[in-house]
Amino acid sequence: MSNETKHANSTGHGGFERRDISAAGVLYFLLGLAAFGLITQFLVTGVYHYLEHRTEAQQTPVSPLVTNAVKDTRHLPPEYNGDYDKYLQKNFPSPQLEIDERTELDTSRLNEEQTLNSYGYIDQKAGTVRIPIDRAMDLIAQRGLPARAQTGVGARPSTAERTAKSIAKGTKQ
Repeated sequence: MSNETKHANSTGHGGFERRDISAAGVLYFLLGLAAFGLITQFLVTGVYHYLEHRTEAQQTPVSPLVTNAVKDTRHLPPEYNGDYDKYLQKNFPSPQLEIDERTELDTSRLNEEQTLNSYGYIDQKAGTVRIPIDRAMDLIAQRGLPARAQTGVGARPSTAERTAKSIAKGTKQ
């Protein structure tokens, strides 16, 4: 039995490479990468210019009835003073896309909540009003739901009426 430890790497190098990478190789790689990036940027810019000019050439003419046709909608014009809503309403026809969906949805929900939880007229001339939901549920709990009287041919008697008739006749139901 021996207390001597044996390492898996028996070459005596300590488990790492003894040679360094050359600085010239790293510099050549970085220069090549920069050149490739520049060439790619010029190629992509050229393709985009070609596609833009091709799209403009194939674009159908704007109707002569349109008075405020904007040529390029990708960039905001100088007359835009920070009020994006007014700019869109002035320069774009309806229907328009939503500008701030979250705010518009929150505003819509707040209006619905206010309508559901407040008193108001539906038709003031006819005297039709709305009441809050909580108040309506309290009134229904106190008064019960309205029921229609069943009259006419084919109207079935209620359970209470059938029970009363069967008791009067002395028969079972």
